[in-house]
Amino acid sequence: MDTNTTEQKNKIIIYSTESCKFCHMLKDYLTEKGFAYEAVDVGKDSAQAEIAKQKSGQLGVPVTDIDGHIIVGYDVEAIDELLNIK
Repeated sequence: MDTNTTEQKNKIIIYSTESCKFCHMLKDYLTEKGFAYEAVDVGKDSAQAEIAKQKSGQLGVPVTDIDGHIIVGYDVEAIDELLNIK
């Protein structure tokens, strides 16, 4: 993480695929808001795809894990609430 930014308290993992437009929109949104995240391409890693499925109960992406809270799809309101984005 850049040393000029404030320390981020939240651990964010985004399970996504290369071709998912909502995944790209979500990553762009978090970047724009100044949040770092770990991107996991479930299209290239079947073990990670299984983890995302276990966490979310379904096969769709994006699946976002914010400190253990799972958000399925491009749900900006839920993300804003968890990250206290105004």
